[in-house]
Amino acid sequence: MEEMIRYSVIENKNPREIVLLKGHRCTWGRCAFCDYIDDNEDNEEEMIKFNKEVLGNVTGFKGVLEVINSGSVFELPKETLSEIRDIVHSKGIKLLFFESYWSYRHRLDEIREFFGVPIVFKNGVETFDDYFRNNVLKKGTVFSGPEEVAKYFESICLMVGIKGQTKEMIDYDMDCLKKYFKRGCINVFVDNSTDIKSDPELINWFREKYGYLDKEPNIEVLWNITDFGVGGTL
Repeated sequence: MEEMIRYSVIENKNPREIVLLKGHRCTWGRCAFCDYIDDNEDNEEEMIKFNKEVLGNVTGFKGVLEVINSGSVFELPKETLSEIRDIVHSKGIKLLFFESYWSYRHRLDEIREFFGVPIVFKNGVETFDDYFRNNVLKKGTVFSGPEEVAKYFESICLMVGIKGQTKEMIDYDMDCLKKYFKRGCINVFVDNSTDIKSDPELINWFREKYGYLDKEPNIEVLWNITDFGVGGTL
């Protein structure tokens, strides 16, 4: 198994440090496109020890830290959350980024109160096409539309370039992102161990039409899954 990269510094757009930690199993865990669920851990003691080592790399660069895991911030051990909070204070972190699954949307204030600094919560919408999101990608998230998501999350993650996805779906997703959300991350799908496959023709079309998003300050496009400098092949 290739060694996963767990710490990186993003120096260009939205400079920050980023760490990839281990958490308990994802509360949903049935997304058809995700094989990162295998990065979860059952042994909490080992998980805490592992995360502490990864977090030891944090320097306080730009005062911004993004913490990701294969799931949500709520699935990280309490000891790991306390470790992050200590780092926030000791390293002068002024802004945190966390991921959260839709089912945790009513609990976000728990995390805000625990850390006491501004937090940007990222939610993996993947697409606003309800059928494709839930019947193809098996995301398990139901909402009325982008307006409802925007009530809870200022940043969303979208996926593009999947077989079965259409240009019209992607156009609508891009419109929703720009209209309703302050920030966004677009993941160009790369084939992995799941049965979901990429559509190279659709990806080329997206690159031609939406390549300009690389210059948008609050939209990040991941042309490869490791563009943030963390991750790898499980």
